[in-house]
Parts: sequence; C-alpha cells; structure tokens
Amino acid sequence: MTEEFYSYITRDGDRWDMISQKYYSNPNLYEEIIKANPEVPIEPVLDAGIKLKIPVLEESETIQFELPPWKK
Repeated sequence: MTEEFYSYITRDGDRWDMISQKYYSNPNLYEEIIKANPEVPIEPVLDAGIKLKIPVLEESETIQFELPPWKK
C-alpha cells in the first residue's frame, strides 16, 4: 500500500495544531504530520516556507456520517 500525502508550504505564524485542524478538522492529530516530516524541527511556531508532507489518514480517522434509513 502506497502512502498518500498532501503538500503544504508553511506561512508566518503556522503551528502544527493549526495545520492539523485545516486538513483533518482535528487539531489533536498534529503528531501524524510531525511523524511524516522528521527533518523539520519541532517548534511551537513554524518558519514560513517549509514544505510539509501531510499524510492522508485512513478512512477510520475521518469524520463518518450516518445516512438516514431511507437513504441507505
């Protein structure tokens, strides 16, 4: 299985949790982004211009919606 990634270039004031919120709708999944970018120093605020790999998470980690019975 090939891992898939989004690409993101940091801007002034970006933080790991803010990027996680943007891509995953959950600021607590920032560790997934850190793990995918071991060459990037772990700082509270990231420098602008860093190219990050943002892992595409498994379906189980995405928001699931239950369809009403008549739509199934």
